[in-house]
Amino acid sequence: MKQKKDATDNNNGNESGKNGKESGKPKFLLRLYVTGQTPRSVKSIDNLKRFCERHLKDQYEMEVIDIYQQPGLASENQIVAAPTLIKSLPLPLRRLVGDLSNQDRVLTGLDLKIA
Repeated sequence: MKQKKDATDNNNGNESGKNGKESGKPKFLLRLYVTGQTPRSVKSIDNLKRFCERHLKDQYEMEVIDIYQQPGLASENQIVAAPTLIKSLPLPLRRLVGDLSNQDRVLTGLDLKIA
C-alpha cells in the first residue's frame, strides 16, 4: 500500500529544486506510516489529505507507507507507533503520532503559521 501524492502533478510539470522550494514557497515532504487498512489508518490518511489540500495546496508531496508491507522502512525510520507522520522537508524534521484529527496539533507539529 505505498501511495504517493505529488502536488506537482497539478503544476504543469514544474518540479521543486533540491532545496525543496518552488516559487519561494517551501515544499513539504510528508511520509505517513500506517498499519494496513485499519479504520484508524484510513482515518489518518483522509485527515492528512484534507489537511494538505486545505493548508498546503500545491506545496506538498505525500507518501503513505504500510508498515506491514514494508517493515524495513519502518525500522529504518524508527517507527514505533502507527499512524506516524514524518515531515522531512522543510527542515527541521518533525514527527507526529496519531490519527491527525486535531488540526491545531497538526499545524503546530508541522511548524506551520497559518494566518
